[in-house]
Amino acid sequence: MVANTHVTSAQRDRARDLFAAAGHAVVLDRENLMDAVTAVSGSGPAYFFLLMEAMIDAARDLGLDADAAHALVTQTALGAARMATATPPPVADLRRAVTSKNGTTERALAVFEAAELRAIVARAIGAANDRAIAITRELQGSPR
Repeated sequence: MVANTHVTSAQRDRARDLFAAAGHAVVLDRENLMDAVTAVSGSGPAYFFLLMEAMIDAARDLGLDADAAHALVTQTALGAARMATATPPPVADLRRAVTSKNGTTERALAVFEAAELRAIVARAIGAANDRAIAITRELQGSPR
């Protein structure tokens, strides 16, 4: 939600409490940041689903059947999300905590880093943000 300078702190708190009844509420101070929210949170589930699809495909390539691959990937995602929501930021601390020196996780993460996964994610979210800005402009220019 956005609470700009025209909103009192009491109004902001009341609105935040209402939003929080349905889930976690994030308070922004500038309306134009809503495009970033769309790029990260609005489109975000699809990003995770794509990663999960890729993990399921890789698990199947390693010989696991479809049901086992799906269960392992979805339960791993659920467990990771629960850990991330129960632990204060940054999530990098969790990543480090579950990565053994010279272990399997470290080896896999090295592949992601070599492929510049972080840069790919940044470009993808940037593209979503750019499209959200364009949609906002299109809607502002169209008659209602």
